[in-house]
Amino acid sequence: MSGGSGDHREFMAFARRILRAASRRMADADPEDLGDLLALRAAVDEAIDQAVVGLHEQGTSWAAIGAAAGMSKQAAHKRWGASTVG
Repeated sequence: MSGGSGDHREFMAFARRILRAASRRMADADPEDLGDLLALRAAVDEAIDQAVVGLHEQGTSWAAIGAAAGMSKQAAHKRWGASTVG
């Protein structure tokens, strides 16, 4: 299943560039500022959860989601299945 405007690969490449730039900036920052970069991890995890829920609600199978995530369909369902119920 493929949706959206078709520019998702470019957008994701942009996001990776931003994250690399953030890591370089944090390397020159104060140690206590590391929390700002760590907060991005939580935001990325939340974005992944929302994307998986959306994909599954649009009919993407657990097998396809698992393959994209590098895991079995059972592992994908175990990780995200509860998020898609009700």
